[in-house]
Amino acid sequence: MDDTTPAGTSVRFRCGHGADAAEARITLSRDCPLCMLLAETKRSREQLVRAVAPAGRTALAQETRIGVEYEWICRRGHSRYRASVREALTGPGCPKCQKNAQAPAARQDGGVPFMKPGLKTRTSQAEQKLRMLLGERIRLPHKVNAIRINRTFYGKPEVWPDIIIPALKVAIEYDSPGREKTSHRGLKEVSDREKDAALEEVGWTVIRVRADGLEPLGRHSIVCTGVTAGLVDEVIAMLVGIRGEAAVAALMRSHPSG
Repeated sequence: MDDTTPAGTSVRFRCGHGADAAEARITLSRDCPLCMLLAETKRSREQLVRAVAPAGRTALAQETRIGVEYEWICRRGHSRYRASVREALTGPGCPKCQKNAQAPAARQDGGVPFMKPGLKTRTSQAEQKLRMLLGERIRLPHKVNAIRINRTFYGKPEVWPDIIIPALKVAIEYDSPGREKTSHRGLKEVSDREKDAALEEVGWTVIRVRADGLEPLGRHSIVCTGVTAGLVDEVIAMLVGIRGEAAVAALMRSHPSG
């Protein structure tokens, strides 16, 4: 994914962005770099356009490049800031928000799990099955869905792991490449590593379950082909290795409904 198309070349991409069909000298059978990055980060172009300053919305609606800079609007009302499309989608966001997240007062909250009302995240059936099977073995909380960090991630001072175990300070992420085999690869893999680092900074450990051909990201990765009882055994064994047998035993259910 890049911006290597020569300036002045009339190129049209499969997604429909670029030159008009009648004017295109080159038609590529792939999406434009911006649409590819939006797919990797699970964002829509409409969401991106709403985040840019009004003067840039018309251009951004048809933009194909990810290295070009625009002026962006901070959701918290801070001053507008300039950043490339790539930085807006994968970077820290508003400089003032980033500075506030690193302030001493904010750092005291780093690592605190909490319930963020109205949080909407996409949950796959595999993630739901993993939570259900793991929940049959250990007690999982139902009143936390986010963890505060000491930096900003996609412009916010918190992250939202798939499964949070506050008693162990362990978060579990289920990664799958998806139908198009592009998720959690490329820039999204870089984003995953940044998310793990942000949690490690505040005392949390991340277990990444890497499914369907994804390679491990670190020593706390589990490679699998799907969600099974055996996978849950591996997760629990890794929890024991991270926090110790006594800590995990304190969360174990005496029987499936216990």
